[in-house]
Amino acid sequence: MHIFDEETQRISDEIGAYVDLRLRMDPVALDQPKSFAQLSELAGQTITADGLGGSQALKLFTDVLAPACISTDHPRYLAFIPTAPTELSSLFDLVVGASGIYGGSWLEGAGAVYAENQALAWIASLAGFPETSGGVFMQGGTIGNLSALVTARESARSEYGNEYRWVLLVSESAHSSIASAARVMDVDICECAVDESGRLTGDSVREAVNSLSGNQRAFAVVATSGSTNLGTIDDLTSIADAAEEHGLWFHVDGAYGAAALAAPSVRALFDGIERADSFIVDPHKWFFAPFDACALIYKNPDLGKRAHTQEAGYLKSLQEPDAWNPSDFGVQLSRRPRGLPFWYSLASHGTRKYVEAMERTLEVARDAAKLVSECLVTEVVYPPSLSIVAFRRIGWTPAQYKSWSDQLLADQIAFVTPSTHQGETILRFAIVNPRTTPEDIATILATLA
Repeated sequence: MHIFDEETQRISDEIGAYVDLRLRMDPVALDQPKSFAQLSELAGQTITADGLGGSQALKLFTDVLAPACISTDHPRYLAFIPTAPTELSSLFDLVVGASGIYGGSWLEGAGAVYAENQALAWIASLAGFPETSGGVFMQGGTIGNLSALVTARESARSEYGNEYRWVLLVSESAHSSIASAARVMDVDICECAVDESGRLTGDSVREAVNSLSGNQRAFAVVATSGSTNLGTIDDLTSIADAAEEHGLWFHVDGAYGAAALAAPSVRALFDGIERADSFIVDPHKWFFAPFDACALIYKNPDLGKRAHTQEAGYLKSLQEPDAWNPSDFGVQLSRRPRGLPFWYSLASHGTRKYVEAMERTLEVARDAAKLVSECLVTEVVYPPSLSIVAFRRIGWTPAQYKSWSDQLLADQIAFVTPSTHQGETILRFAIVNPRTTPEDIATILATLA
């Protein structure tokens, strides 16, 4: 198997041709899922004793399997949080896979780690973090948030001891990954009330701290800078004040929204993030990188290292005093250098292009909100602070929303799924793709009449 022969050369050419075709598509095919029964009939048994051969397996993927996956980079994929990787970042993902680089230690991957750290430093600078800050690219926001909060608890233990029942303070609209992290860590969650705009504030944090009883002790507060559902940004400055007053670790979950730190038009919305102890942002969401890459950044990376460095005889050769080992900063050991595709695109295009692309998506979101307001059968639920436009189709039931969404995909017009807000079924456009246009939005709204 491990040989580059004539057959491998032919398959390499075929894969290169497919990649070239896929990257040239404008737009890409939206596609849609098939049932298990349909895929069983079309694909059959793909794993056999003698193998299908590389060409046949590639044909199976391109003709059957890939079309059964919705293209997240389609300009009318506006559900959940889409992705829109640059062509260069997608191409460099191939380079990373072919290079055989282990990205967990400086000893084994110094060049890759150096490049990743420059990309992390740019993100940190956007947040106003000091040059001494640092972190790691992880799989996604769930693992990034978990790693930051493990560091927060370890820091609290070292300062206050471990006789407490630890409590994590979150807002009512915090991402589901925060509750997941709490379950993994076996800590309690205290939900803090939000204000009339849906934002967590410092006063709510103070009230939550004062409500704790017995041996409970809060160790961290998680703020959101761009909630997944509505794009809400918590009152970071007042939360920072409350965190300092009560000795709490201040973590900001910016998996989706913190990319907008790069956009001058909305940068002021994030004031206060510079006072956080840690934050995350997912370049595979709104920073135009391929899956999967979450940037976790600590203001004091030594605390992350203290919490996560793994000890074993075979690892001792990696633990040089000044070595920067990415695996020391999160709940992982083995890792691919997943930040390199983002670094390559950023290094190639320059930061100015990223700023322009961010501003373009924000402008389209504002245009989309205007189009929703002008449409006779729709109205805005929550004015967009970033690039998520939440709206309702007046008079519809949840069943009608679902039926419309299913038909929209079946007709290959767009992918827009229902969500809920305060118990009401709504729709939302999540606009992170610079190729999405107001004309795309108008086309979708026309189907709601």
